[in-house]
Amino acid sequence: MSSKRKRIAALAVNLAGVLAFVLILYLGGLRAWDQILKSDWPLMLAALGVTLIWNVIATYRWAIIADRVTESADGCPFRYYFTYHMLGMLLGQVAPITVGMLGGRPAALSLSRGVPLTRSALSVFLDKFFDLILALLLVLPTAFYLVGVVNLLSLSTLGQQFSAAGAAERAPLQAIANSLVSIKDHAGLVAVFAFCLGAFLYYYAFFQSRLIPRWLSGFGVVATILMMTACVLALFSGNRITSYIPLAAPIAVQEMVLAVWLIVKGFSPSAKSREPSAIGSTLWA
Repeated sequence: MSSKRKRIAALAVNLAGVLAFVLILYLGGLRAWDQILKSDWPLMLAALGVTLIWNVIATYRWAIIADRVTESADGCPFRYYFTYHMLGMLLGQVAPITVGMLGGRPAALSLSRGVPLTRSALSVFLDKFFDLILALLLVLPTAFYLVGVVNLLSLSTLGQQFSAAGAAERAPLQAIANSLVSIKDHAGLVAVFAFCLGAFLYYYAFFQSRLIPRWLSGFGVVATILMMTACVLALFSGNRITSYIPLAAPIAVQEMVLAVWLIVKGFSPSAKSREPSAIGSTLWA
């Protein structure tokens, strides 16, 4: 595709993004605008700032992945990636998010920059794959750990009621307390399950791509499987997961060794020098 046609396609895509934004504002109606004007402006500006920073970081990550996957000689300016990212977000407001993010972004990148649609779609798919790993490693475990903390805080109030209650009223309170403790233990178990799934995915990606030595990523896969075994045993035996320290210790050692390795050595130079398409294809081999 010639540079002139690329500029025309980029202008058309950007114009489509602006029109989509205007359409969303129009569909919101006067009630939406009235809520915006009457809202707490400091909180709204703070929320907009956090949202903008998050989208800039997400766009930067996608730009790194896309430049490697598409093998673009001159690269794509960041402003285009940001426009396409926000265009996908906007389309996700009026269409299913899968259509907006997984369909709109690859199509916009392919049309405006002359990139093959398969490669632009692969870049978006890998970007969302990292989102999945992030959710499994951080968001879900944190959410379930917070559930456990809230249950422990609730036990304090329940304990005060238990002390002031009569003998006949203590049995129901004791049952509630036992339920809260059980929820706390199971929430922690689910959090560890989510972490194990995310850890398995990225250790598998490391093993296939050879970004770190295979003995290190391979041990991470084995350690993750041992940790998941401990979770299954804890689930069916009724014991706490801390009862299976020998099965949980390898992943703890592995995480610390991996952190030190990445700080000192970084990724393997031989893997980074490989063709981006070869690295991407090995992930699904």
